[in-house]
Amino acid sequence: MRKGNNTTKGLAGKRFAKRILPFFAPLFLASLSAPSKTVEAKSALNAVHSKIEALKNSNFQMSILEMYEDLGLEKQGLSLKTFDEAIMGYLNLKNAGLLSGKPYLSIVDFDRPSTQKRFWLIDLKKRKVLNYTYVTHGKNSGGTIAKQFSNINDSNMSSLGFYVTEAVYYGKHGLSLKLDGVDEAHNSNARLRNIVMHGADYATEDFIRQQGYLGRSEGCPALPMGEHKDVIEKIQDRTALFIHSDKQDYSSRFLNQQTAMEVFYNNENVI
Repeated sequence: MRKGNNTTKGLAGKRFAKRILPFFAPLFLASLSAPSKTVEAKSALNAVHSKIEALKNSNFQMSILEMYEDLGLEKQGLSLKTFDEAIMGYLNLKNAGLLSGKPYLSIVDFDRPSTQKRFWLIDLKKRKVLNYTYVTHGKNSGGTIAKQFSNINDSNMSSLGFYVTEAVYYGKHGLSLKLDGVDEAHNSNARLRNIVMHGADYATEDFIRQQGYLGRSEGCPALPMGEHKDVIEKIQDRTALFIHSDKQDYSSRFLNQQTAMEVFYNNENVI
């Protein structure tokens, strides 16, 4: 169950309803046959509602799992938990009107060492990983593994959380992409700190072979030179980027499962 329909609860909602309503119809009708103001009737209706919500939640989680498996992300080292959070944030960003119609979701997983690929660009509509490559972290976040993160200017650390991509420009690193951090406590100073996506010679596999580690930035998620252009041109202009790590406490208003489910069930082709 992946698609929706804006005119009702969506195709996903319709299929979901067809599966569960026959199961709950006897309970629902029985509750209506009782006096409407009795405790028993209210209790029966509440029980039906709770079970429907539980099944909707289960169906939502199964849809994310199905997409995770379709994309082959486990083999590439991205955990289901991280992907689940990224999808939840994407749906909430859509709900907040912060994203364009592009079906792209970018994920950086700093739980992985920099010598391993840890950047994914996913086309949610085609259910395809478009780019899977290396990405740098800030030089004060750690050596091979990023362990510390900051939202403070001149910290030279990476910042966690959800970002919305903005316009491209040409700076000292060539083609670069502006990023707006939308998590107040974690990355809201991204513009002030000039945290952008760009290409770097120190972000390449050749650099790893020569030095034994990936180079580090001043906090920017830099991609391998030669690969960055294709990524930046795709994801510019209001697409979602999620930078993740379990090594630091992180919370976000965009990790709201209830609103994410509403978007999932009420919007066509959202994921």
